[in-house]
Amino acid sequence: MSTNGLKVGFIGLGIMGAPMAANLQAGGCKLYLHDQKNPPAPLIDGGATVCTSSAEVAKRADIIIIMVPDTPHVEAVLFDADGVAAGLSGGKVVVDMSSISPMATKTFAKKINKLGCDYLDAPVSGGEVGARAASLTIMVGGSEEAFARVKPLFDLMGKNITLVGANGDGQTTKVANQIIVALNIQAVSEALLFASKAGADPAKVRQALMGGFAASRILEVHGERMVKRTFAPGFRIELHQKDLNLALQGAKAMGVSLPNTATVQELMNSCAAHGGSALDHSALCQAIERMSNHQIAKA
Repeated sequence: MSTNGLKVGFIGLGIMGAPMAANLQAGGCKLYLHDQKNPPAPLIDGGATVCTSSAEVAKRADIIIIMVPDTPHVEAVLFDADGVAAGLSGGKVVVDMSSISPMATKTFAKKINKLGCDYLDAPVSGGEVGARAASLTIMVGGSEEAFARVKPLFDLMGKNITLVGANGDGQTTKVANQIIVALNIQAVSEALLFASKAGADPAKVRQALMGGFAASRILEVHGERMVKRTFAPGFRIELHQKDLNLALQGAKAMGVSLPNTATVQELMNSCAAHGGSALDHSALCQAIERMSNHQIAKA
């Protein structure tokens, strides 16, 4: 299916949403935008239409994408008086690309389905870098038919795109992803701190490790942030706290033990307590540095 001229709504144009919408526009989509702030000027200059509400977006677009921070925000976008549900008509597709509760997602999907529309949960991984490069990993929950319809749009935003299962399964996959990412950030933090405290050059240690079995995307990207001390957010600590909270809440409900997830959440809580909520999640290293009274040597 060609995306040229396809009417796509995009609600939530922050650090992730704005570049994702830009890639859709570059792919020929006709965009209808809504955000709490004024949408980015380049999107408007490129021909996007600014809507006054989420309901208006839903009325004018055939596929509506949501990219907002947390479960309550998605619920408000969908079901407030001027929300998406108020503007839907049968046959449209709602795609939530936020990272939220899997259980809430199942409830939201059922409500949208009752309005005669399809629903996909399609959270992403890759951060701002992946959003700008259109290289996001996209984990999708929903029907095969809806997935096939939206797949050309996913192709404009990402590279690794998988229909995992039914509604909620995409969000469950994202929670699992965030567990792995958080624990890898902790591991890289501890390794580089160890190396630095021992007197080795952490930048050169990182370079050496990148050629071995310890190599990872986290060591490559966030290890560089740690040694260069560049913590401007690609993905904020407060958002990763939210995702790990979903993991721990789900684990409690299922009777599953996630001991290391609980530990890394406490390290993020420490960062937040020291004013670091808005820093990139690679700044998790600062919590470990404080406990050791040693900062990873700057490259």
